[in-house]
Amino acid sequence: MIAAIPLCALLAGVATSQTVPSPVLNDQLNLGDIFAGQVLNVVTVEEGVSAVTTAGANTMGMTVDGADGDLRSNQVNSGAVLAHGVVNVDGSTGSSSNVTSTAVGNGGTATAAGGTFTGFMVQTNSGPVTARSQVEAEYSHANDMTVGSQAAGNSQGLLLVNGAMGARVSQANSGDVLADGGAIIQHVTGTAIVAGTAAGNNIDLEGANQSAARIITDQGNTAATVQASKFTAYGNSYMTATAATASGNNLSAQNEGTLLDVAAHQYNTAYVRAQAEETSYQFGGAQVSAYGVGNSVLAGNFGPGLVLDNLQVNDGGGVEVIASFDGHDGYDAGASATAMGNAVSGYVCNQCSGAMDVANSQANYVDVSARSTVRVGGNSRSIAGVSTAVGNNATFSVTASGH
Repeated sequence: MIAAIPLCALLAGVATSQTVPSPVLNDQLNLGDIFAGQVLNVVTVEEGVSAVTTAGANTMGMTVDGADGDLRSNQVNSGAVLAHGVVNVDGSTGSSSNVTSTAVGNGGTATAAGGTFTGFMVQTNSGPVTARSQVEAEYSHANDMTVGSQAAGNSQGLLLVNGAMGARVSQANSGDVLADGGAIIQHVTGTAIVAGTAAGNNIDLEGANQSAARIITDQGNTAATVQASKFTAYGNSYMTATAATASGNNLSAQNEGTLLDVAAHQYNTAYVRAQAEETSYQFGGAQVSAYGVGNSVLAGNFGPGLVLDNLQVNDGGGVEVIASFDGHDGYDAGASATAMGNAVSGYVCNQCSGAMDVANSQANYVDVSARSTVRVGGNSRSIAGVSTAVGNNATFSVTASGH
């Protein structure tokens, strides 16, 4: 199950109110192209390099703190959205560096802290969304390095802290989504993490401190392509991870409290591709992972009650996942590729007298492919490869930990 994408918190502003005399009405329309780009040319730095690039067509945030609130939000985007960050290095990137690009068509957050929130949020995106981060250090060295790309057509965050929420979220995406890039570094002395995450539609609910939530979600992704791709090349490296995660529709709802009630409906026709490839001539520990899914739902309550009504249909272009590693000499290397048409997971806490009420319907009509490759030309300590392809996957559990 893929984790939800934290795009909304990065992009949305926040409006705070102690009293809510009337509903907040938000109507946003963007027709133009949105571009954020930067290039950093670095010789040698001591502490590190930071390059954060963010592009959003429509963003909106609302918080109720110790009060009740009501939101009616409609966001529409038809323009192209691009976030592109490049770092060129001639010497050293220093002790710790971060290169991140984030792009979203429509992004929003709704937060209930010690209050009650009701809302109806509609997000419609038809423009292409691209996030790309790249590090070019072919003759240079780095210690710790993080390179990330996050892209989503629509993304909505729902946050609760000792709060209650009743919300309906409707998302429709028809624009292609791409999270791309990678890194070329001669010598990595620390840990290099390069990851890309792409989703046509994304919803993330997080509840804490005895919260309760009841949500209805409708996600339709009819784009041609949703792709996450990351490529890395190292001369020699200590610890590295290259990862790509792509989903047509993604919902993650996790709560701590009395009740989590989720009605999830997902429909995907996009071709979903996740591709992660790494090469390192000499390596210490190298892990490559790629995960692609047409529709994904995670619903869990660390509390007594979970109600889940799940409907998923995956059609159209299919799901293809590729993970590969190539090296010559080293210690440990692994590549993992996982592809699924539809995936759902639910959990509830048994130490809280937990009860689970689940109705699940999944239909996959297209090809699902996973391919994992590991090649080591010389000596190594261990090599591991995992390749998994599933049409429909459902897991439900009552656990002591709730996870």
